[in-house]
Amino acid sequence: MNQKAKMEIAVGAFIVFGILALLMLALKVSNLTILSGDDGYELKAGFDNIGGLKARSPVMMAGVRVGQVSNVVLDLESFEAVVTLRIFSKYNNLPKDTSASIFTSGLLGEQYIGLEAGGEEQVLADGDVLAMTQSAVVLEQIIGQFLFSKAAGDD
Repeated sequence: MNQKAKMEIAVGAFIVFGILALLMLALKVSNLTILSGDDGYELKAGFDNIGGLKARSPVMMAGVRVGQVSNVVLDLESFEAVVTLRIFSKYNNLPKDTSASIFTSGLLGEQYIGLEAGGEEQVLADGDVLAMTQSAVVLEQIIGQFLFSKAAGDD
């Protein structure tokens, strides 16, 4: 094998490695967890308004990612959004009275679910429902209420 063939093989291997690195980066940025292998356990939470929350949004606790949103559906009986959370298996000791709130990362960033641990000794298990939830704050509603209150005050 001559020097030119060795160089072409090395360049080809480098390009394949670069494409694989870009693929891994794209999966990480888009919150896809194909390679994680952690099934974890599921929790459900009902919200009056989820704002822009969607599947694969992060679930955070004290600033640490502890899971992700796996599904969002509308309950046709209560007309609430039921959010299914997939919590990583290493966080299997969350208290039963843990609460969930929807927050926005920054002013215009993505929405995520923030969990806050309670004080109960019993822990959440697969399929449990979080009883205490706080819906998303929708900026448009706040601005509309402010403008409406200012218009009513001008009379």
